[in-house]
Amino acid sequence: MGTVWDRAVEVLRGRANILAPIAIGAIFVPSVINRAVVLFADPASRTTAIVAALVALLVLLANIWGQLAMLAVATHPATTRDDAARQATVRLLPALGVIMMLGVLFALALVPPVIALMRAGVDFSQASAMQSVPAGASGFIGLYSIAFVILALFVGARLLLLNPVILNERRGVGAIARSFRLTRGLTWRIAAVMVLFAIVLLVPTMAVQAVVGLVARLILGGESLPTVTFLASVAGAAVTTVFSVVAAAFTAQLYVATVAENDEAPLGN
Repeated sequence: MGTVWDRAVEVLRGRANILAPIAIGAIFVPSVINRAVVLFADPASRTTAIVAALVALLVLLANIWGQLAMLAVATHPATTRDDAARQATVRLLPALGVIMMLGVLFALALVPPVIALMRAGVDFSQASAMQSVPAGASGFIGLYSIAFVILALFVGARLLLLNPVILNERRGVGAIARSFRLTRGLTWRIAAVMVLFAIVLLVPTMAVQAVVGLVARLILGGESLPTVTFLASVAGAAVTTVFSVVAAAFTAQLYVATVAENDEAPLGN
């Protein structure tokens, strides 16, 4: 992993001028727009709900496109911004399809605890109210949650190279099996990196949001809570965008390293 990080740092140093505009346009700006719609639109309006759903879909598409474009730049040193945009556009729909399929499987994995709560008599229409959960159901949900987290770490680690495979090898659903093959023997090292990355991301994001929110509240006053919250979320989105660039560089170089280690054919453009 040390060599991969070194190569990722080299990519960030040499290609930041291409990666940064992609991240700003596809990650940062859409996230800010989505947050503005959520905070400032009328929540009781049906039109607002439709607009919010459309914006959320566009943000998802933009984020996937941005990830693919950054991976293209970080994988091949000769890739230009136009090349990256073209490759990301071509592979956007296959990536979206695979991600949606995995999302459905993830949602299905959450069904057992929901069923357990329903059988225990929990009323989901009163989710804001305190409701007691029988010991049997509570124990099952606790054990299931632990198993789910462990499984999620395992699967997340094995699927880390999913987007690089979709992008570089022109695969669809088959990218899942391919990612599993490439990460064989690296599962828990990748999982450890993912956990560390999540912690390193969470701490500065929360700190920046807290500081910006406090300063904005002192300046604007307590009556401007939506604006204060929006400014804090913009600051958090900026930190998240920076980390998304770092993640793309690391993932791309891990893909390059695992392909080379398995003596695969040269990567295609």
